[in-house]
Parts: sequence; structure tokens; C-alpha cells
Amino acid sequence: MGVNPEVPVLVRLWNWLVNLFTHFSLGNTVGGQSVMDEIMARSGASLRLLLIGSLIGAVLGVILGVWGAVRQYRISDQVVTYSSFLVFATPTFVIGVLLMIGATALNNVLGTQAIRFTGEYTAGISGSWWDLALDRGVHLLLPTIALALIGAASYSRYQRSVMLDVLGADYIRTARSKGLPRNQALVRHGVRIALIPMTTFFAYSFGTLIAGSAMLEIVFSWRGMGQFQLDAVTQNDINAVAGSTLYLAILVLLSSTLSEVLYAALDPRVRS
Repeated sequence: MGVNPEVPVLVRLWNWLVNLFTHFSLGNTVGGQSVMDEIMARSGASLRLLLIGSLIGAVLGVILGVWGAVRQYRISDQVVTYSSFLVFATPTFVIGVLLMIGATALNNVLGTQAIRFTGEYTAGISGSWWDLALDRGVHLLLPTIALALIGAASYSRYQRSVMLDVLGADYIRTARSKGLPRNQALVRHGVRIALIPMTTFFAYSFGTLIAGSAMLEIVFSWRGMGQFQLDAVTQNDINAVAGSTLYLAILVLLSSTLSEVLYAALDPRVRS
């Protein structure tokens, strides 16, 4: 497998890098499969869950954070705050299991399997492309909701704190004194400024979302990178661990690059 312990670590690392950049190979797993082929086959499912869930969670978290700051200490703000703390205190896999229990109860009430959540798709399903897409969408529903809740709970707390600082800024009072309505002043001047720190926070928290998506894949029996990484660790599969770690590192770097692009788009001082 290219991981002979008698070979020095630096030599093994050099050989691994040479194979990666010259042959686009990450070696083989302990079962003899190509690590690169396994990652290519599994990453689609993981990215589908991660991208959709993180996007929904970020948008929902920003909206809830702004709403909580504008309505500080009111009932709606208290509900969002305590709900966020509750999600924080609940492990990812527990959220997934609770959603599965709720979906099972709903299916029993409806008398049909309206929500299916085991695996990426229903085994043996056939039909038009629309039927196949709808089936995958139904299976994607619960893990996406779980991941979006995790992201929204984190982003809403940070966004609320930043927005509270913005509400007391001089430029908001200046805009109001010039006759601009409160909502327009908040949206045009406040929210945009408050989103700037969120771009950096997104890059730092993306690793947490990746870990959450990996746990959800295991809970919902998805054949994604989460199960692949767990099997690699439990089987002492060095090549698989190294390949999956590289995969995660690339995702974190891409999220950091995206945050820098968003930062420049929101803050004209960075572009000048």
C-alpha cells in the first residue's frame, strides 16, 4: 500500500506527493480500491448536502441575527436566542435522530412514506428523471434541515452581536437624521456593514459544518465522505486517511477564498 513503516516518514511523504502531482494518485485503500476513485465517487453526495445545508444555514442565520438585534430583548429575540442555545447543546447525531423520529411519526399519521430518510435514494427506484430527482430530494430533506439548523444557530448569534454594534454607529444616526426611514437605513447601511465580519466567521466555522455533515451522513446511511473517513480511521487505512484529510483541507481553503471574495464585494476599501 506504499506505507511500509520501515521507510522513513519524510520519504513516504515525498513519494505520496510525487504520486499525487505526477499520476494524480492517492494510493490504494487496505481493500485495494483507489483512494482517488473512492473520493470522486463519494464527494458528490457529501458536497450536495454540505453546500445546500451551509447556504440555507448561513442565509437563515443572518436573517435571524438581524431580526434579533432589531427586536432586542423582545419575545421573538428571546425565542431565537434560547432555540440557538438548545441547538448548540445538542450533538449533531442527536438532531438527526430526533428528525428521523419526527418524520416517522408524520409518516404514521399520513399513512404513507411521505418522508424517506435512509440512504441517498430509494433502492431499486425507476422512472423519469423527475421521479429520480424528487426521490433524492426527499432523502436530502432531513439531513439538510439538521445541517441548516446547526449553521443557523451559530451564524445567528454572531450576526446578532455584530448587528447590535452597527445599530449604534454614527452613520446610522446620520442616515436617519437626513430623513431616511429606519428600515431603509438598516438595510442599506447597517446590514451590509454587519455582513463583513460574517464572511471571516464563515471561513472559520466551515470546518465545523464539515464535521457535522460527516456525522449526518453516518446517521442517515449516506455513502459519502463521512462514512469513508470513519472506516479509514477504524481500519488504520493510512492512504484513505491522508486522502480524506487532503479533501477536507481543500474544502476549507476554498471556503476561505470565498470569504475573501465576499469581503471584497462588501467592503469597497479592500478593492481600492
